[in-house]
Amino acid sequence: MNQNKEPHQVQLTPEASAKQRPPTSRLWKHIKLWVRELIIAGMVCLLVVTFIAQPFKVDGSSMLPNLKSNERIMANKFVARFGEPKRGDVVVFWYPFNPSRTYVKRVIGLPGEMIEIRDGYVYIDGRRLSEPYLQPSYRDNRDFKPVNVKPAHYYLMGDNREISNDSRYFGQVPQRYILGKVMFIYWPISEMGIIR
Repeated sequence: MNQNKEPHQVQLTPEASAKQRPPTSRLWKHIKLWVRELIIAGMVCLLVVTFIAQPFKVDGSSMLPNLKSNERIMANKFVARFGEPKRGDVVVFWYPFNPSRTYVKRVIGLPGEMIEIRDGYVYIDGRRLSEPYLQPSYRDNRDFKPVNVKPAHYYLMGDNREISNDSRYFGQVPQRYILGKVMFIYWPISEMGIIR
């Protein structure tokens, strides 16, 4: 009888070998995956906020009744960076007298136009501007002398004309100060909707 039998060799399948790995190595692998995903998500968020869209909070009542204080809005920064604001757009911009603060107003006058306000009505190059977004109870009846809008500047006004601190007082806003076009309200949910 042959006593010298070869020892029985066992080959492990990949599943079995994975089960025999220490649990800490599997945990570390999952942690590395999560960290990588978080870094990628953070970079995507940074790119979106820098170039595409950014949330802002409305502070004050100068845009009533269309925007109310404490509403959260989303501004399209892509339009401001690679396009030009159009008349009627609601925009977020750096306040000219204190560029650390942001304001939200509506684009009224474009570069090269003459703006005049008579009895609360806006005239552009002598023709009265139609403003369907402006409700009569929020109109201002005062007159303001004619102003020529400089190149690469915009004349901005609030929708609540009686109380709005806007281009009638702080002057024209350079295009480089405009951060983005307001696209929609996202909070509170009851007010969620597109800005017109």
